[in-house]
Amino acid sequence: MVFSSIVFLLFFLPAALALNFVLPPRARNAALLFSSLVFYFWGEGFTVLLLLFSAFSVYFCGLLLHQNRTTNPARARLILFFAVCVNLSFLGYYKYANFFVLDVLHAGNTGWEHVALPVGISFFTFQAISYIIDVYRGDIRPARSFTTLACYIASFPQLVAGPIVRYRDIETDLHDRKTSVKDFSQGANRFFLGLGKKVLIANPLAQCADTLFALPSGQIGPGEAWLGTLAYSLQIYYDFSGYSDMAIGLGRMLGFHFPENFNYPYIANSIQDFWRRWHISLSTWFRDYLYIPLGGNRVSPLRTYANLATVFLLCGFWHGAAWTFVAWGAYHGLFLVLERLFLGKVLHRLPGLVRHAYALLVVLGGWVIFRAETLPQALEFLRAGAMLGGIATNPHQIERVLTNDVLLALGMGLFFSWPVYPRLKNALAASNAAGWLRPAHQGMLLGVYMICLFRLSASTYNPFLYFRF
Repeated sequence: MVFSSIVFLLFFLPAALALNFVLPPRARNAALLFSSLVFYFWGEGFTVLLLLFSAFSVYFCGLLLHQNRTTNPARARLILFFAVCVNLSFLGYYKYANFFVLDVLHAGNTGWEHVALPVGISFFTFQAISYIIDVYRGDIRPARSFTTLACYIASFPQLVAGPIVRYRDIETDLHDRKTSVKDFSQGANRFFLGLGKKVLIANPLAQCADTLFALPSGQIGPGEAWLGTLAYSLQIYYDFSGYSDMAIGLGRMLGFHFPENFNYPYIANSIQDFWRRWHISLSTWFRDYLYIPLGGNRVSPLRTYANLATVFLLCGFWHGAAWTFVAWGAYHGLFLVLERLFLGKVLHRLPGLVRHAYALLVVLGGWVIFRAETLPQALEFLRAGAMLGGIATNPHQIERVLTNDVLLALGMGLFFSWPVYPRLKNALAASNAAGWLRPAHQGMLLGVYMICLFRLSASTYNPFLYFRF
């Protein structure tokens, strides 16, 4: 079940919200857990047992670890190792078994049966690992109630595509949360905004990008390459940030305060700046649970560069089991190392427009690698974009994919990738228009919601990129 579906919007969500508000506060975690398990079971069937097992493993290990953390550190380390290995083993099997058998060992002729990837396993596994590590470090006390801990791991708003939430960020909300009219209104507005990003911008661009990236080899000219790259770059941003907006909004309606996950990444002036703005919950997870434990930047420069490269190789591998994802991670790691070596100092002396152009070109090139089915396809797209492929643009191909919906989505996507929306809101709020701003804003977002419902009821193209991860 996806958020941008009629079943979710008209049936599941009203029922889940009603259950949350009808029951007394002490029963709300149980109600949320029940709703979340139904949500996951709807799409994944009995794989929901894997989700519950992950929650059970860190719940019991967290209690045992807390008992032994100060009295028996060696046992505590063993418990931590066991809990992390159990959760990583499931992630490793379901996400990477096909890759190692088919792409690394080339053993596809052995009768290997394809392993289906459970939706959201990368996200709930990272939440489970962050919880058990934080208990080990003494940053949090373990949850005494399994229902409370299971709500943290399995809560449907952020279950399948994040943000990756730390237990300490919502611990208070898990034990005592209240939803005011203002909270509910702001949450609904945020949800409508995310739904609009997904349905009105990401979906039309997905059709354009998918068509162009499916072109046979030898048919990719500069126009096809640049349009496909631009469409996909905007699609992945509005698809994923739209989902994050919906998750944050749903959480707010239920009384949770999830962290922000995006901060206008396409206005970045460096790759380091980009990663402060893109998928913030993932980049901070890798920073806190891998980069800093490896030594971070407190070690020798050579070790620091190795740490960065390791983190981004694993970041690429986290996104998917394919050589393209590994290459994408290595590509970003390379530019981060170069910026630390000398490029950052060079960029600092350049005008802001040049720095921005550099960051944007590097990020767009990375998205080509990320989106391509194979590395040769990625290289063909990059060569064509640099006008080195020897193939001319086919105007009929461009005309075929540039429908009115795609043109409108491209225009909105480019416009709203800059912080125009919050600046306009703030300017109007500070002016004499403040009196009618709130109802006008809510009316606009409600209109967006109704348009999205109409689009979805017409069975428009509706993929979700991060469900693959």
